[in-house]
Amino acid sequence: MPSQSTESVMNRFVEFINTGNGDLAREVISPDAVFHAPSHSEPLRGPDGYLEVLGMMRSAFPDVQWTLEETVTEGDTVAARFTMRGTHDGEFFGVPASGNKISVQAMNFYYLADGRIVGERGQPDLLGVMQQIGVIPAP
Repeated sequence: MPSQSTESVMNRFVEFINTGNGDLAREVISPDAVFHAPSHSEPLRGPDGYLEVLGMMRSAFPDVQWTLEETVTEGDTVAARFTMRGTHDGEFFGVPASGNKISVQAMNFYYLADGRIVGERGQPDLLGVMQQIGVIPAP
């Protein structure tokens, strides 16, 4: 996939995760996509699987936004570094809303085919989130 196409897919993906738009999800995510998220013990599948993760995040951080900071592309694989920002206004992994603002990094690998995302392995800074919402003391 040419780098311009990869860049276009990633830009549309960021638009999707920041809006939660189901039509965009189906545009950029393959129905057969497999996502490995630390929030789920089993892989999630397709646009609906990704929408499930976004729903969980938006219920805890209704104003959550991701900024794509940098990418490295090799063939159809994209390594991406994001900053995630939001306000903890809902329950997150059993932790009641604190009202705290968060800003953490995530490092994800995306696998693309035919202009769509077919897989993701994500590693958000959950320790940083837990520290910033007041569950774990910060160093």
